[in-house]
Amino acid sequence: MKILGIDSSGLTASVALLTDEYLVGEYTVNYRKTHSQTLLPMLDEVARMTELDLNTIDAIAVAGGPGSFTGLRIGSATAKGLGFALDKPLVHVPTVDAIAYNLVGHRDLVCPLMDARRNQTYTGLYRFQGNEMETIKEQCAVGIEEITETINQAGAGVVFLGDGAPVFSEYLCSHIKVPFLFAPPHLNRQRAGAVAALGMKYFAAGKYESADDHVPEYLRLSQAEREKMAHEPEML
Repeated sequence: MKILGIDSSGLTASVALLTDEYLVGEYTVNYRKTHSQTLLPMLDEVARMTELDLNTIDAIAVAGGPGSFTGLRIGSATAKGLGFALDKPLVHVPTVDAIAYNLVGHRDLVCPLMDARRNQTYTGLYRFQGNEMETIKEQCAVGIEEITETINQAGAGVVFLGDGAPVFSEYLCSHIKVPFLFAPPHLNRQRAGAVAALGMKYFAAGKYESADDHVPEYLRLSQAEREKMAHEPEML
């Protein structure tokens, strides 16, 4: 089985190829460049370096949100375009789940934190039993106070990762009441390898969709949409 993984849900852009539980290649860049400029060249490079015939892949796993609205649209459009062109199914992998899967097998609770601005975070809470991931709290958009309270109530050690971890580190250090740590640099951001690995599990379980049916999951309105609603006069 061959799964192509794509993640452009945040600042990080990443493409990976997974074959029968083996990570053949991964190209990940965490730098301020537009994903529309980098994602397809990265895909081309992975295909070239691994001598991949895209027609031989079984499915395309894509980080389906939440995350950057622009990044999600670029990733979705890329995955959908490939799905249509190759007549391959798409696997919608929740972004927060995929970030948590970077730490598969970790003994503590795993809490991804994505910076959603205005003291909000895209987050969730997970536990691993060996290589199996158990969702304690499904991905959601909440204030940092809410997820902190949930963790304290759980009463177990936790590891944080994601681009929100450094943003909220000061708050966490002063409010978390259980043992905690932050994931190391090579595991603390989005990686298409994790998207592909989790996507392979979903695909094997029959959790996939057509390119036509795939839409990103934003979890909340964009800033532009929120500002528009705030300035619209109330309906009489």
